[in-house]
Amino acid sequence: MTDSHCHIAGEEFAGDLAEVVGRARAAGVSRALVILAAEDEAETARARSVRAVWPECRFAIGVHPHHAHRFGADPAAAAALVAARLDAEPAARAVGEVGLDYHYDFSPRAVQREVFRVQLRLALARDLPVAIHTREAEADTLEILRDEGGGRLRGVFHCFSGDAGAAVRALATGFYLSIPGIVTFPKAGALREAVCAIPADRLLVETDSPYLAPLPHRGKRNEPAYVARVVALLAEARGISPGEIDAVTDANFDTLFRP
Repeated sequence: MTDSHCHIAGEEFAGDLAEVVGRARAAGVSRALVILAAEDEAETARARSVRAVWPECRFAIGVHPHHAHRFGADPAAAAALVAARLDAEPAARAVGEVGLDYHYDFSPRAVQREVFRVQLRLALARDLPVAIHTREAEADTLEILRDEGGGRLRGVFHCFSGDAGAAVRALATGFYLSIPGIVTFPKAGALREAVCAIPADRLLVETDSPYLAPLPHRGKRNEPAYVARVVALLAEARGISPGEIDAVTDANFDTLFRP
């Protein structure tokens, strides 16, 4: 199995990273895409620890919309910083997570949009996929992807939790959809219906560790081992074996991220 989106270079895992990786391996998780916040020096440094204990991991680097305000006076500086971080990380394979978050609005929306745009342009210039964060901002996210990509961008909508209509609109971009532990929640019926309609060759699974732990771990720190719960739920919903979900999502990860 592959956890296509997690934050195990975060401080939440600094004290027991080796044990977390051990549990992931024991659960059958062979690798992960680890997200690094470009502006976080400490997290960037902890990537070395991740590489040391889990060499199969790859990295995505970006400025999250929550932190876009740091670049409000000069959005281009966000792309320049991400470019420098990509150059310094040999295991980097993507730009992300980047996008828009109109739920919390920790950054002004106009700034979020500009910082998002410059990072998409960087991804195009580097021929890298993008990991998209979008919350309560679907229309603007899709519009910016059309404006900046023109069908040339590739990537994934991370932590997809929408209904079937949202899935259709996201899939129209050509991107993949990555399903998180939310799919196991009792009130996630619309998401469980949506995942049945996602084409197998556009499906990924993730934990978003340390956030959004699936049942029966909800409310606790999430970790990559728990992606097995997502795989099991998707297999049940689609009426196939976990091994089939495992095989197709691993192949999709290879296609998108070229690890």
